Amino acid sequence: MNLLVYGAGVLGSLFSAHMHEAGHEVSLLARGERLAALRRHGVRLAEEDSPAVRRVPVPVVERPAGGYDLIAVLVRTHQVDAVLESLADVEGDVLFLLNWAAGAEPLGAVIGHERVLLGFPTAGGTMDGDVVRHRATSLMTRLVTMPIGEPGGRTTPRLERIVREFRAAGLNAKAEPRMDAWLKTHAAFEVPLGQAVHAAGGPVALAGDPDAVRGMIRLMRQNLAAMPAPPVPRAFVALRTLPEGLLVAVLRRFLRGPTAAHSGLNSAAPAVTAELERLAGQLRQAAVPPRPDRGQSRSD
Repeated sequence: MNLLVYGAGVLGSLFSAHMHEAGHEVSLLARGERLAALRRHGVRLAEEDSPAVRRVPVPVVERPAGGYDLIAVLVRTHQVDAVLESLADVEGDVLFLLNWAAGAEPLGAVIGHERVLLGFPTAGGTMDGDVVRHRATSLMTRLVTMPIGEPGGRTTPRLERIVREFRAAGLNAKAEPRMDAWLKTHAAFEVPLGQAVHAAGGPVALAGDPDAVRGMIRLMRQNLAAMPAPPVPRAFVALRTLPEGLLVAVLRRFLRGPTAAHSGLNSAAPAVTAELERLAGQLRQAAVPPRPDRGQSRSD
């Protein structure tokens, strides 16, 4: 596979390094200081707090060139508009592996609807200078699947081919027929979580404030109730049905654990805030209007 990975942050770096080591022809697009660091040292990886740093010599480029079998976009939500403009005239199917709750329509309107696929990466980590620190299972996990889907839920030969290529490379990819609902469900959870963590000053600080966790859960429930389709995966229905006290205990435990610590939730970077704001706006636009009260007249 001739693959362009657009975005050289934590997720793009992990994804490109894994696909490169699996034998694919990979180009990693980066700019500025990140581009310079990658040209000097390649992708540098380390497991969590380990002092051992591994170098993966992924070829890097500053702009798309020619055509590709697949372009995997791994950037933040608010950066997508600029990416779309740069890919409008570049040949290749485009897989958006990122937070996105606006559906495929605005993506296809710029680059062509027939080119768009949606997905979500399952890796996680943080940047430590120019070193990507990741969980031991981030590059190849059998416990968490990476969902990929066609707009409209079709199962097409290209979707089957991409899933097959990713699985052969050791990535636990799967075809998800309800990918748009999956992304909206994730955003309904992610936005209140991220905003609450940043307001508290980190996941551990949030875990120490049960009232703030309770308020976060109520916002999650509001988001899920406003979704135009049932939550995907169905396990998220539990956020609407389980007792609030139980959910508070479960989420406080998660916030104190290693997954939250190495997920990027600790980051206070402006880009994180900008992404959450864009996602929140997408959720508002996609929300089902609330039903009027039965006693309210039409003239009110």
